[in-house]
Amino acid sequence: MISQATEQFKKLFHKEPLIVSSPGRINLIGEHTDYNEGFVLPAAIDKKIIYAIALNGTDTCNAYALFNHEMASFSLKDIRPTEGWINYLKGVVYQLQQRGLEVKGFDCVITGDIPIGAGMSSSAAVEGGLNVALNHLLGFNLSRMDMARVGQLAEHTFPGVKCGIMDQFANLHGQKDRVMLLDCRSLEFTYFPFEFSKEYNIVLVNSMVHHSLASSEYNVRRAQCEEGVKILQEFFPDINSLRNLTSAQVEQYKDKLPPKVYDRCRYVTGENERVEKACAHLQRNELKEAGELMFASHEGLSKLYEVSCPELDFLAGLAKQRPEVAGARMMGGGFGGCTINLVKSSAVEAFVAFVKGEYENKYGKAPEVYVTSIEDGAKVVA
Repeated sequence: MISQATEQFKKLFHKEPLIVSSPGRINLIGEHTDYNEGFVLPAAIDKKIIYAIALNGTDTCNAYALFNHEMASFSLKDIRPTEGWINYLKGVVYQLQQRGLEVKGFDCVITGDIPIGAGMSSSAAVEGGLNVALNHLLGFNLSRMDMARVGQLAEHTFPGVKCGIMDQFANLHGQKDRVMLLDCRSLEFTYFPFEFSKEYNIVLVNSMVHHSLASSEYNVRRAQCEEGVKILQEFFPDINSLRNLTSAQVEQYKDKLPPKVYDRCRYVTGENERVEKACAHLQRNELKEAGELMFASHEGLSKLYEVSCPELDFLAGLAKQRPEVAGARMMGGGFGGCTINLVKSSAVEAFVAFVKGEYENKYGKAPEVYVTSIEDGAKVVA
């Protein structure tokens, strides 16, 4: 991919580019908790976006996407939201400008192998890669967390998805063979080794259902969680997010909440508790127990948070039947995309054959499968 991007860049712009590699991410457990100031357990992976980029001495930004062979440009003097992939670049540049930083015109070529709509956060990889590139080229001296916030705000203001910070955080802070426990309220985080990388593989199974509902429903779920907090503040005046509540407290005032709002609050508080328990199990090398919490997470996402779909439920159910699978669940915004599965390395081939066969029999299409590894976050590579 690097040579492809470099070759195309030289052909279009006739100069040497800077190369930036920007990964997708997985999240072992802790879904839809980040915008509720909760806990998440992500890692950067070996699927990535590649930028070939250089300054051009003008007020115009030119970007060529190899995935659809499309060129798009915008002026630094008038940045407004539009449709399409260029919106993510515009959002980053606009948010850097909002910080009082002087962005200069650039040329770039973008390629990558993160499947779009599969829940691996290709959008955060696009944002993080441009952040790292401009920070390097223009000497902004932004911290990794600063760049994560820029990416998050870019997503809020341009595509209009009110996401939490997990995706951008994981993209920029990833370390090889380590997962990260992030407290989305304090933004404190802890690395610890994923000790199972020799015995187990992280296998993503793509339902091939594009999560077209995810953006709009994401904002609906966020509003429902906020409604729950507002109602429960009558009984717990000091709270400002679901992070401040336990499952037991939500249960105590179940009759005060609209049924859907209750379900959302019950899921989020339960998921925060599962993340903390999963971390304790992982630190004690108890993968089976951590995996059971992943299965429970999927059940909550499907029944209480209602962001799954029949295909994802089917895939999670298949995984639960297999002795080589320690844990599995849907991953990402929902309504399509991937399941994440912890599969014994010695049985990956058998698992993949089983899942592909069963899924094709049921839905008439083969799922794509990605055996991934945990890698470093976004960085300049050449």
